[in-house]
Amino acid sequence: MELPKHGADRYATSRALFKKAKDLLPGGVNSPVRAFKGVGGTPPFITKGDGAYVFDVDGNRYLDFVGSWGPLIVGHTHPYVKEAVQKALDNGFSFGAPTEGEVELASLMVERVSGLEMVRLVNSGTEATMSAVRVARGISRRDRIIKFDGCYHGHADCFLIAAGSGTLDLGEPNSSGVPRSVAADTLVARYNDTDSVRTLLAAHPEEVAAVIVEPVGGNAGCIPPENTFLSDLRELCNQFGALLIFDEVMTGFRIARGGAAERYRVIPDLYTFGKVIGGGFPIGAYGGRADIMNNVAPVGAIYQAGTLSGNPIAVAAGKATLELLDDAAYDYLETLGQHIEDQFAQEIANRSWPLIIQRVGSMFSVFFTPNAVNRVGDATESNVTAFAKYFHGLLEDGFYIAPSVFECSFVSTAHTRTQIDEYLEAAFIRLESVFSLTPESIA
Repeated sequence: MELPKHGADRYATSRALFKKAKDLLPGGVNSPVRAFKGVGGTPPFITKGDGAYVFDVDGNRYLDFVGSWGPLIVGHTHPYVKEAVQKALDNGFSFGAPTEGEVELASLMVERVSGLEMVRLVNSGTEATMSAVRVARGISRRDRIIKFDGCYHGHADCFLIAAGSGTLDLGEPNSSGVPRSVAADTLVARYNDTDSVRTLLAAHPEEVAAVIVEPVGGNAGCIPPENTFLSDLRELCNQFGALLIFDEVMTGFRIARGGAAERYRVIPDLYTFGKVIGGGFPIGAYGGRADIMNNVAPVGAIYQAGTLSGNPIAVAAGKATLELLDDAAYDYLETLGQHIEDQFAQEIANRSWPLIIQRVGSMFSVFFTPNAVNRVGDATESNVTAFAKYFHGLLEDGFYIAPSVFECSFVSTAHTRTQIDEYLEAAFIRLESVFSLTPESIA
């Protein structure tokens, strides 16, 4: 494949918009990683998405592996989802009252996920995780929680301690503005290290309300759970009387029809969701066993509310998306994901590149380190300079991957095998170029 060549003005309009945005928005963006701080340069300002592609204000087209950071599992503006959204729009934007769509979306979720008996819809993943922790504290009458280094659960105060994702690129794993009193109640264990959890639980008996975990690490890159890690967490929580929370904002309905519980045969006490269940619109949800969820207001004493929760537009998009995700869709996503993994693994082995690819279902990461990445500390060994060169090369070639070595890429049902092969060919050409440079130039 002959790669396209572009002139110096390829991003002229995006550069002008970014310059203006910096005077109006912190860093010129409304979410940190969008600023390209991890890779440098100017982020393209996107105007349109269609299927597996996005288009920017300068008219450039990109094969998209970001997918709005995971929600667009059926691609951009899928006709079925678009029709459902248009119908909802015609009926009204928001009501602040119950709708049939909320019941139907909740029913689809409960039917697919083991251990999910009741759901509360909210407006974001952050809102879902902070609410789930409140429920765990209310049920257990304990204050402390355990999270894992590199796992990101949104930007609530109690979670911004050893977080992943954008905080890694910013060089600030702990955010300013988090009170010490709040931080003191968050204990941090090592992902994929059961003993670190056992030690914390034993040191704080009858103090830990919940252990919250990304069942597949996705905010330091794609980090699968090792061996019996998740089942060990289940047993430890049972032993010490803590609730187990799976943060499936990223993995829910992404890695399997029934999420992590289906893939790993471990059922938590509470789940949190987002992304896919909104089909690209802002949404979140938390839920679990009915005996737990019936403690949430208005039937219980644990208060949580939201004016726009269950927004009919987001609900319609999420419901339509889930309806499209049948067994055949997941088989197709697995086939594409496996092909990407196999081709990368073969090239890495043949050329002795200092890389590793890790994948679960349709989410994957290429780490710029030759060693397995089992936790955030391993991910931070990646050569970020080499990744930045690789990233910008792919962007020039018309392929849009996450602008951080600490983020996942996503495949959608809109991607074709031909498109995937085009991406792979371009990726290997760019990697060959990066690793042909002197070590000093990519150090």
